[in-house]
Amino acid sequence: MKVVIDTNVVFSALYSKLGASHRLLVWLFQSDRKYSVVSNTLVLEYMDVLSRPENLQYYSHLKKKDIERFVDDICLISYHQKIHFLWRPFLQDVNDDMVLEVAVNAKAKAIITLNPKDFKGVKERFGIDIVSPKLFLKEVLT
Repeated sequence: MKVVIDTNVVFSALYSKLGASHRLLVWLFQSDRKYSVVSNTLVLEYMDVLSRPENLQYYSHLKKKDIERFVDDICLISYHQKIHFLWRPFLQDVNDDMVLEVAVNAKAKAIITLNPKDFKGVKERFGIDIVSPKLFLKEVLT
């Protein structure tokens, strides 16, 4: 099973160790299988958003170099997907379109996001589930 993780989930995982986003990333790192899928553009998006000065203040114990290593580690535990087909514009936000493109090209089962409304119509058009980290963990751990 392949999944694509929206940037807001990764941000939330760094922000708090108490939520499902953090548990999801811990589970992914501890798994003996690869589940997550990234592309070059998604990795750049992770780096851009997570290392913004206004975001670094939320996890002040981490420096930009720590974020770079963390994103590198995400790459190590993920499938790498080349983008062969573009679906833009389909969603309201171009960054969400980029997440969708990774999922479609990888034939992912799900996009894991904290903002399911941003992916309106994806399930109907592409057959990709849009789930929260909490729901995803509930489904795979039971």
